[in-house]
Parts: sequence; C-alpha cells; structure tokens
Amino acid sequence: MLQKLLKLLDKIWPAEIVYAHCDVPCGIYETDTMLTAVATIEKMVQKLEVLEKPAASVPKGEWLAYKNSLTRMIIEKEEQGEICKKELLILWTDYFKPEHLEIFPNLHEIFWKAAKLVSKNKQNIDMTAVGELKAATQEIDRIFKATKK
Repeated sequence: MLQKLLKLLDKIWPAEIVYAHCDVPCGIYETDTMLTAVATIEKMVQKLEVLEKPAASVPKGEWLAYKNSLTRMIIEKEEQGEICKKELLILWTDYFKPEHLEIFPNLHEIFWKAAKLVSKNKQNIDMTAVGELKAATQEIDRIFKATKK
C-alpha cells in the first residue's frame, strides 16, 4: 500500500536528480567554478543595466521579448549566485583547515563577507556590489592558491 502511494507521488512529483560534492576528503578543490559564476553575474548585471524598457505603445511581441530577456537574465544571475555560494561553502567548510587560519587569521571573515555579498548581488542589480563580490572571490582564490604551494 505504501509502495503504491510512493509510486503515485513519484508520478505526480518526480524526484529531481541532484549532484553534490562529496564529504569524503578527496582533495579535489578548485576556485574556477566560483570565479566563473561571479563573471556571469557581472555579465548579467551589465546586460540588465542597458536593457531598455519598450514604450507602452509597442506591439505585444516586443513587450514579450523584453520580459523574456529580463526574466532570463535575472534567473541566470540568481542561479550563478547559488553556484558561487555553494562553491564558497565547499571551500570554507571542506578545504580550509585550522593550519590555514594560522596563516590567514581573517579567513572566516573573508568567507562570511563573500557569502553576504552573494546575497547582496542576488537581491540587487548593482555593479558596485558585483565589484565587491569579484574582489572578495579573487582574494579567496589568491589565498586558496597560496595554500596549494
């Protein structure tokens, strides 16, 4: 009975396949994904800032094209923010160890601020906020590379 109910629920709301970085200390860490996410956020903000709202009198197709572009850019910015935050969390919680804190005592603050900046970028369309996030993630990248030497 329970199995039939679960099968029915799976047909109505199919389970989504998810992929995650494992918690096994595999030693495979990188910052490229995080930096690419930030570059994409930057590009979306640039495009959103120059996207022109059509006049009320334009044909419906032009309005729909505008709304489609606006929506897609915002969704992409949001998704890349989630990717960036996920990658930050992996580095912060899985890669960096107490011995790294001895060398970089402000490491926790740097990560905390970077995570807050991701949220700020998701909430706003602001090139200043993008610049702050870019600087924070580049600093994390610099620290990461320094610990790999």
